[in-house]
Amino acid sequence: MDVALLLEKARPQVLDEAFAALESSHIAHYQAAGERLTRQRLADLHDLVVDAIRKRDLTDVTAYAHNVAEERFHAGFDISEVQTAFNCLEEAMWRRLVADEPQAELAEAIGLLSTVLGSGKDALARTYVSLAGHRRVTSLDLSALFHGTGS
Repeated sequence: MDVALLLEKARPQVLDEAFAALESSHIAHYQAAGERLTRQRLADLHDLVVDAIRKRDLTDVTAYAHNVAEERFHAGFDISEVQTAFNCLEEAMWRRLVADEPQAELAEAIGLLSTVLGSGKDALARTYVSLAGHRRVTSLDLSALFHGTGS
């Protein structure tokens, strides 16, 4: 079965499941953004993932993740908050694949989805770390764990 088509058809269910999981995480920034904006953000990422699988091109997903990292970093989000959003969508997409993809094609389907989302999460993390390197960030301050790290 065509993985992109399967995920496209399952879009409403995947987005509902991803939103419910994210909402149950009680992340203040996403709660403050509200349901409509949070759902739109999940939908945008979903559509980019499906498009990347269809085209076999990671360019748009990595660019999106880079932009999201910059926006959320400057808005005061912790990297774990944004990673949670990516993970909620990923888990919902995985469940759909496992439930609907023929067993003989499951390994390739999982490989495609993992490659796309892994690339996005890698770009997200690299951008956050790069930005944090330019500014002292509490969540990355390890000075309390080691002697000799004080400034």
